[in-house]
Amino acid sequence: MNVRIKDSEINLIKGDITEQDTDAIVNAANAQLIMGGGVAGAIRRKGGPIIQEECNKIGGTFVGGAVITTGGNLKARYVIHAVGPRMGEGDEDNKLKNATLNSLKLADKHNLKSIAFPAISTGIFGYPINKCAKIMLSTTIEYLKGNSNIKSVNFVLFTQNDFNVFKNTLTELLK
Repeated sequence: MNVRIKDSEINLIKGDITEQDTDAIVNAANAQLIMGGGVAGAIRRKGGPIIQEECNKIGGTFVGGAVITTGGNLKARYVIHAVGPRMGEGDEDNKLKNATLNSLKLADKHNLKSIAFPAISTGIFGYPINKCAKIMLSTTIEYLKGNSNIKSVNFVLFTQNDFNVFKNTLTELLK
């Protein structure tokens, strides 16, 4: 599914984010930027050790923050490491909105035209997929209505259920 927002498009894709041929993919990171399991582990395995080495040099960022590294051996040239909230830590919705927004701002700052997001915080961080879809999609729509040079934002969902939730949410938001 894809929709146009001003001069940009939002695409929903069921698949593997590490296979995206975009300028950047987003890693659902932890604040220490240690690439262990889940999305981060898959990115580390396919992208090679250089990504973790650059994360180590950066040292970390705050929950809701985002930093950028090379894409290593990935098709994507860059990885934007966005730190989403852990369910139960407080102010999770705002932190997820900030992680999404800061990733988009970082892409624009680096003149990137395409970016791919996973469903941030919905894995081991326990954030509900339906709330994630609403916050990430609405934040992206609002951002793209402003002055952005990003042409394509992909939301790459690993499971059919996650894809369906994002598709239904996007349909609702555009009514």
